[in-house]
Amino acid sequence: MSMTDQAAGAAPDAVPGLEQLLLDPTRLTIVSLVSATTWCEFAFVRDHARLSDSALSKQLTTLGGAGLVEIRKGYVGQRRCTWVRATAAGRERLRAHLAALQQIADRAEQAAARPDAEAGERPHTR
Repeated sequence: MSMTDQAAGAAPDAVPGLEQLLLDPTRLTIVSLVSATTWCEFAFVRDHARLSDSALSKQLTTLGGAGLVEIRKGYVGQRRCTWVRATAAGRERLRAHLAALQQIADRAEQAAARPDAEAGERPHTR
């Protein structure tokens, strides 16, 4: 395995554009959902992410603290309502994260397609 190949297997934070918070599938789902719309109601995000109210609230607090989402609370008639949207920075960080994931997938596909991968080359060990 070359040094370049070793770098490709480095820690996730070594991949440019990879967003540590979005490595969690739940947070990736939430940011993806809210990035596709202007504002989402809390219930919509909760239902589509298949989370409890408290679990979504906790995740939104984390994502909001990192500047990925914005939360707005208000009323519709007498009913209290919470809306969520991705910030401009959140959309950009999601785009970069997805591009980094695609790079990782592309590298894996290229490595699997190499003739030496088919020849049963002994795996590299440290």
